[in-house]
Amino acid sequence: MERGSSKHAPRVDDQMEQEVSGLVQGPGTGGSRVDEFRVPEPAGEDQPEATTVVGGESRSGTPQGMTSEDVEARSQLGRFITMTALPGDRAALLANARENEAPADLLAELERLPEGTRYQTVSEVWAALGHKNETTRW
Repeated sequence: MERGSSKHAPRVDDQMEQEVSGLVQGPGTGGSRVDEFRVPEPAGEDQPEATTVVGGESRSGTPQGMTSEDVEARSQLGRFITMTALPGDRAALLANARENEAPADLLAELERLPEGTRYQTVSEVWAALGHKNETTRW
């Protein structure tokens, strides 16, 4: 049995490294997509760009019983009330929102919450502020 080296010569190693550097290092290095077949085709004249997002009421993915604006506002509430504040009462929610640098309008809404009530989820807080959550589908 003959045992030979499985290593390449340094010149071959360098050449192989250059061939895959764009794939390994990603698009930020300028070395990717060097081959023509790797360049994505542009959208057609009558086709929207892939990054286009439909906004407003026609946007899909909103839960039943909520508008896309409701979803966005509840999401904002969830960004400033973290899971460490839940379950929590009005004081804990306000402290957490202030710690997370919530905007003044959101803090004013949280000030309206009744004292002495503990909230388990952001959805419960949202409902206590007088907004609708999604309806359950059976």
